[in-house]
Amino acid sequence: MAEIALAAEVGRPTGSRAAGRLRAAGKIPGVLYGHGTSPTPLSVEGRALRNALTTDAGLNALLELELDGTKHLTMARELQRDPVRHSVVHVDFVIVRRDEVISADVTITLVGEALQVHREDGVVDQSMFTISVRTTPGNIPPTIEVDIRELAIGDTIRVGDLKLPQGVSTEMDAEEAIVIGQPPQVTAADLVTEAEAEAAEAAEAAEGEEGAAGGEAAEGEAAPAEAGGGESGGESAESSEG
Repeated sequence: MAEIALAAEVGRPTGSRAAGRLRAAGKIPGVLYGHGTSPTPLSVEGRALRNALTTDAGLNALLELELDGTKHLTMARELQRDPVRHSVVHVDFVIVRRDEVISADVTITLVGEALQVHREDGVVDQSMFTISVRTTPGNIPPTIEVDIRELAIGDTIRVGDLKLPQGVSTEMDAEEAIVIGQPPQVTAADLVTEAEAEAAEAAEAAEGEEGAAGGEAAEGEAAPAEAGGGESGGESAESSEG
């Protein structure tokens, strides 16, 4: 990984008001420290810093900080951002050596398509998006790729399944899940629809039972009327004979 040159100015005034004036002028206040160096307040051009940190290396870019006629190999750490605009308002530059092993967070990128999961209406659930690795500054990979083409429902890709580049290791738990092939998810809307369908079926069944009960009642009422009619006819006949 090649370093990116970044000019810095030292001797900046400290304090919130001074920092505000720097940002208004398009500069970002920061501090340089590491390897026994006393913390040195400085500032860098905001646009130059954004350009340096938007390469493939991202926040793990190697920055050759130039200040006071000297150059320091550094990495940007502890970026503070505005809570509303999310722009960088302060940055710590940490001095590193090319031969030292350091820790860095690397983005995990899923590659391929989990056809087996999609065919069964499943979900590819990515539970880890960055992984902490240990390696030398120039050997930090821009991303760690995870191939999900063979993923099926019920499968899990774990940290221990990763194929890390040569010279790169991780101290994370090998059993920690990165991607899981989940079965079809039941949403709240699905539950409401099922409940409505069950309620409709119950209502139809109740209506059917009421209809059947009504028919039986009508038949029961008709029978006594016929019997009564027979008795009345008999009485009339007896009266006539008498």
